[in-house]
Amino acid sequence: MISAPDKGRFITFEGIDGAGKSSQIAAVVELLRARGIAVEQSREPGGTPLGERLRDLLLHEAMHLETEAMLMFAARREHLSAKILPALAAGTWVVCDRFSDATYAYQVGGRGLAADKFKALEAWVHPGFQPDLTLIFDLPPEIAASRVASTGVDPDRFEREQRGFFIRVREAYLDRAAQAPERICVIDADRRPELIRAELAALIEERWFS
Repeated sequence: MISAPDKGRFITFEGIDGAGKSSQIAAVVELLRARGIAVEQSREPGGTPLGERLRDLLLHEAMHLETEAMLMFAARREHLSAKILPALAAGTWVVCDRFSDATYAYQVGGRGLAADKFKALEAWVHPGFQPDLTLIFDLPPEIAASRVASTGVDPDRFEREQRGFFIRVREAYLDRAAQAPERICVIDADRRPELIRAELAALIEERWFS
């Protein structure tokens, strides 16, 4: 079992592509730093030099589903070892764009990876360790798709998936939230950004500073 750090806190952001996580991650990081908290911002897959190389493969190279899942967890193992756990142990908070909930949603829900294989990888890579708080940005797939298209950026192979894929991913995220309601908060992402920022600030205030 991975020992839980005594000082730092681990906050993860989840949701289908186009849910609007990026700007809200930046807002939460700014909020925490305004309180004098040391914060490390990261992402998955990625977060380390090796993880970023694996990210490029995962986003752009076709591969077998199980290869995809194992590479996700390989990048995560490196991320935990090189960045997340040392930061938390030093008292630094880590705010991360995606973690294992994304693998459950995209690989188990979206692609059909057997849930027991996911559980085995999760138990191997980070036994007994989960984020302190996970924020799932929930949005209908058609709205998310229009947001992604409006950026003008060439989509990666996940973003090119069909609507049915994202419906399954969304359902898997909500299933994951139902499994861990004490850790996971579902955020209505179909609202003005300032309303979402206010909700996130209130959540964090209530959880750690009230």
